[in-house]
Amino acid sequence: MKITYEKYLKPYARALRNNPTHSEAKLWRYLKGDAFYGYDFHRQKPIGKYIVDFYCHALRLVIEIDGVTHNEEAIIEKDKIRDAYLESLGLHVMRMDAYEIVYNIENIIREIENYILDYKC
Repeated sequence: MKITYEKYLKPYARALRNNPTHSEAKLWRYLKGDAFYGYDFHRQKPIGKYIVDFYCHALRLVIEIDGVTHNEEAIIEKDKIRDAYLESLGLHVMRMDAYEIVYNIENIIREIENYILDYKC
């Protein structure tokens, strides 16, 4: 199934790629350039009416980084709606804590590796 997106999101995605958060930049160092198990990841990828932090088409995987604002009830509800939409497209959504990425990247990498190994089976 082809993933489409709202064309107006393209410049916003580009701006986000040009100004990553600390946690996005740190995780991107591991995922970029087909270096992660040979899978091609994209960052700040428009999908539908959303821009996801990281996306791998071959794995049907979306990785979202949650900062402190994602603990607020209104944001939690928006995230649920967003995740439900992405899952309706047949995508798997992994939510990662920004603090964990910055201070314990090994656990984050292991979690992504486990998804890849399970996906391949």
